[in-house]
Amino acid sequence: MYKEKRLSVSEFVPIRGLNYHLRVWKSREATNVGAAPPLVLVHGWMDVAASYQFMVDALQDAFVAGRTIIAPDWRGFGLTTGGPTDNFWFPDYLADLDFLIDHCINKDADGTSSADKVSNQQVDLLGHSMGGNIAMMYAGVRPERIRRLINLEGFGLGPSKPSQAASRYAKWLDELKSLARGELDLKVYPDIGGVVSRLIKTNPRLSVDKAHWLAQHWARQNAAGSWQIRGEPGHKVTSAHIYKVDETVEIYKRITAPVLAVEAESAAQSLAQWNQGRYTLADYHARLKHIPHAQVAVVLDAGHMLHHDQPDALAALIEGFLGAANA
Repeated sequence: MYKEKRLSVSEFVPIRGLNYHLRVWKSREATNVGAAPPLVLVHGWMDVAASYQFMVDALQDAFVAGRTIIAPDWRGFGLTTGGPTDNFWFPDYLADLDFLIDHCINKDADGTSSADKVSNQQVDLLGHSMGGNIAMMYAGVRPERIRRLINLEGFGLGPSKPSQAASRYAKWLDELKSLARGELDLKVYPDIGGVVSRLIKTNPRLSVDKAHWLAQHWARQNAAGSWQIRGEPGHKVTSAHIYKVDETVEIYKRITAPVLAVEAESAAQSLAQWNQGRYTLADYHARLKHIPHAQVAVVLDAGHMLHHDQPDALAALIEGFLGAANA
């Protein structure tokens, strides 16, 4: 079994009517004057905050000292409730993140937060996949709140056309009915070994010891003894809205924080598989050029879950990029 180097604590915070779960790695020096800003880690689709444990463990002690690292379980994932809904909307993630950052930067000395306090403190923000897309959009909507941004393969989506809107709405309606009939329920596994096998099938680079550790956070055992994914099936419902590249680009233009866009060596192949050639790595790089201060870094021998595959290499990139902001 994988053994954590840095233990986290769980916090539950009321955010927009939900009981939001945060995984917090807190340095004892984090409350000192001049301490580094909070580092907020947001995970991808069908993932959980614990997914960042391997990367956090790979960070150097000197980097972690004086810094609080916070990773939420997005609504309807992990230990965060999803609320009375049957599907999930992208703008809600932006609002959740805005309230979460309020909590991160407005803590009182006793560890509680005050919703009435006003702070100009910024955070460093890192997001993976869906979380990377959320982080990029948020950094353009609230540029004053982000000091530095790291995007781990948050590529966005390929272009769409207005003519696709009607069929997208129809698909959304159909899938809501499929969900109501129980046809979109998440798979249940007979034992934790099944969860481990599922994680390794998704990412063959994931070692068995890490898969066993992650399985206990990615899934839970139910009363019948089976294991089910800690996620709500409403996440499988297609968004009702088509993706508008022109809007995304305009938001990217408003990002003022330096951005490090990290991609795996296999990124081109991943995008080709997901988009059937309609959206390429070159297209993604062209979008990044609209960000005033952006650079690209590549992690070798890694797939989409690069924070699992190469945590040491990724940690070194993070330290170099965020550390430069402290120099």
